[in-house]
Amino acid sequence: MNLKQELYNQCLDYVKGRMAAAQDAIDAAQQAAKDDTKSSAGDKYETGREMMQQETDRNMAQLAEANKLKIALTHISTTANSTIAEAGSVIITNNGNFYLAISAGVLILGEAKYFAVSPASPIGMMLRGKQAGQQVSLNGKNYTIQEVL
Repeated sequence: MNLKQELYNQCLDYVKGRMAAAQDAIDAAQQAAKDDTKSSAGDKYETGREMMQQETDRNMAQLAEANKLKIALTHISTTANSTIAEAGSVIITNNGNFYLAISAGVLILGEAKYFAVSPASPIGMMLRGKQAGQQVSLNGKNYTIQEVL
């Protein structure tokens, strides 16, 4: 399996984990709402139901956000080769390695670390369109692009 495919798979696993966690929390809140009976005092019952509804809404938003990440991943090629940084590119710099896909934190492959960043993130926007030999600067830190895969 190539480097891009392995990084892509780790991003996909990250998204699936977020989706599963959100769905589990939604299921738990809905079950708690079903288990809460009307035998409680009226205001206490309504407050509890409202809190569970807010929790469900919050987790539904997280599930929707994770689904957007999953959709973004479907637009990324793991086989395309380009010398210019674009979505799906691996960018090797003097100050770290980046995978331009989704914001998924640090991905580790063997001994190497890769920062999975969104093309819409500040560093992603600076890297996009660049090629080996060019430099970008973010928050006072300079990055010299050594290679784009």
